[in-house]
Amino acid sequence: MGYCSWAGMNDANRIYHDTEWGIPVHDDRHMFEHLTLECLQCGLSWDLMLKKRDIFRVCFDNFDYDSIAAYGDTDVERILHTEGMIRSPRKVRAVIHNARCCQEVRREFGSLCDYIWGYAGGKTILYQGHAAGPIPVSNGLSDRISKDMKKRGFQYVGPVTIYSHLQACGIINDHDKDCPCWQKLVRAYPTVTKRREHEVR
Repeated sequence: MGYCSWAGMNDANRIYHDTEWGIPVHDDRHMFEHLTLECLQCGLSWDLMLKKRDIFRVCFDNFDYDSIAAYGDTDVERILHTEGMIRSPRKVRAVIHNARCCQEVRREFGSLCDYIWGYAGGKTILYQGHAAGPIPVSNGLSDRISKDMKKRGFQYVGPVTIYSHLQACGIINDHDKDCPCWQKLVRAYPTVTKRREHEVR
């Protein structure tokens, strides 16, 4: 039976692929975790993100964005001096800043999940042709969301980062069609099929 090629790179990728990637997320903490991992990954490898995920959870209160939004300079120093943590003050401050932006989004939309899922009408998108490849690194949808998030003050949310986020949290199903996860997700969650060329930028 077919399988998404990247899933076989190592055990961490396989577990992430089989148990998490592409499964629709409707919990704000988990949604913020996915978004933060994508932001922290900018310029680095995804393998590194998976290896350091437990460290990130300790540093950032298990991605509770209300707790993170209250962080100050002492917390920044604590995080930067945590063994194994990425030594990037800019990224650490961006996570804190994004947590505060999430609070503003929640005030307007009810939740971070409602805001992001609103772009897909609450359904997982199946783009015609994606399941057979090739898959783009960004598209019109990720570009629109990126622009809106930047207007709201979010950082490290370019269209490529946002496209990866949409894949991870199940808004876009980009599993190979012969991957067991593709059928499992299609059966379990509401979907909408779209032509990719209609995703204008």
